[in-house]
Amino acid sequence: MLIARILGTLLCLGIGTSLVLWILTGQGRYRLWAWRLARAGLVAVFVILALFALERVLVAV
Repeated sequence: MLIARILGTLLCLGIGTSLVLWILTGQGRYRLWAWRLARAGLVAVFVILALFALERVLVAV
């Protein structure tokens, strides 16, 4: 769980930094990078939640 919190914090910092860079420079690549980070974060959250659900199912058996 600690690793998920650290990764979430780093993800928020990365997205925030890229969005600030996009606002300051106007280059679309920073917005695209923020979008890619957000998608990767969502995938990671779903994987972690799936592992928690799988653990619940296996413990019940």
